[in-house]
Amino acid sequence: MTSRWPGRLFRRTPNREPDRTGLAAMTAAFLNMDNRQSAVETAVQASEQLFPERRMRQAWEPVAQLCYDASAAYLATSEEFERDAALPSRNTQNAESAFPRTIAQLEHATRAVDQFYGAHNAHLDSAAGTLATIPSIAAQAVAAADSARATVVANGAPYADYPSVRSRSTTLDDAVTALDSALASGQVRAVRDAAARVRAAVTALEGAVAAAPSRANDARLALSSVTTRLDAVRTRAERLAPAFSALLREFNAASSADLAGNERDSARSIEAAERDLRAARTALDASNPDLALEHTAAVRAHLAAAEERVDAVTDRLALLREVRTDPKAKENEVRFTLRDAQMLAVSRGLTAEWASVLDAQLDRIDRISGALHGRHPDYWAYVTGLDAVKTFISGVVQRMKKQTGSTGGQT
Repeated sequence: MTSRWPGRLFRRTPNREPDRTGLAAMTAAFLNMDNRQSAVETAVQASEQLFPERRMRQAWEPVAQLCYDASAAYLATSEEFERDAALPSRNTQNAESAFPRTIAQLEHATRAVDQFYGAHNAHLDSAAGTLATIPSIAAQAVAAADSARATVVANGAPYADYPSVRSRSTTLDDAVTALDSALASGQVRAVRDAAARVRAAVTALEGAVAAAPSRANDARLALSSVTTRLDAVRTRAERLAPAFSALLREFNAASSADLAGNERDSARSIEAAERDLRAARTALDASNPDLALEHTAAVRAHLAAAEERVDAVTDRLALLREVRTDPKAKENEVRFTLRDAQMLAVSRGLTAEWASVLDAQLDRIDRISGALHGRHPDYWAYVTGLDAVKTFISGVVQRMKKQTGSTGGQT
């Protein structure tokens, strides 16, 4: 029986095979962007961990967002294409029409990545390279610590109890413990810094072990030196009491009131030096040159304090006698300084600002000079007063030079 319907009405139009050329181009653009983004992202993370002060993450965020948006567009378009391709109709035209737009978005993000890297490539490459070396840096530091400890056992055993060696061994142990903690935390900057401290501690320990054999000789030489110096300071201290008596006889009592305790203080410092010197000898006899050197350093400090007390009295006496012989010399020195300052103010056009200030110093000089009278004038007050004026004038001069220097004035 022949059908009444044309046979063509029963023929189906073949389904169109989806064109995957655009999908391939879009995927290539995505992979290109993703590879570049990943490389820069890794370098940015390295910078953030090692050099957070550069704030590279903050600068990278806008570019990263472009990449995230482009990736989202790629995934959405790819999913739409694959979904439509799986339907009976196999109509992927909507997705294919989005290919050029998505590719353009991916290429725009890629250019942004390239521009960011171009602006920061030196720092980013350095940060990434440094980060990659952190594990080996830590391992090398630990190996160096082990080697240093072995050196102490092999070559430094006779000196292991020296404070210089023992303290540096402890410092190294603490540094290695800190490095272990940093490695456990995974904070690369902390690991880098801790490894640096381990290397510094290794260097210090090796130096202490190398220097240990000569420490005994160093201690003997130091003992000899401070013994000689102690004798010299005792001799100088013998001049303190006569000098102070002369101050009291020859000058106003106020001229030496601040020195009344110097003889006592000097004697105490000498006694302390003698105690530390005995302790240094005991330590050296006990084969502990490190401790002997510590005591000799204390001896030097005590002797310096004793010398300071002695010199303060003898120098004061010499100064006041010099001023008493020619009081005007000190006054003329300060007046000369004042005239120089006044000439500077004139030459630099600063008289309106500084003339009255400098004129006031002339009045101060006159008052200080006028107070120098009586049987026992207060020469010390005279000296300190004029020194204060001179110091003030020097401060004004510095301010004038700075003022005109910043405005292009004459020099």
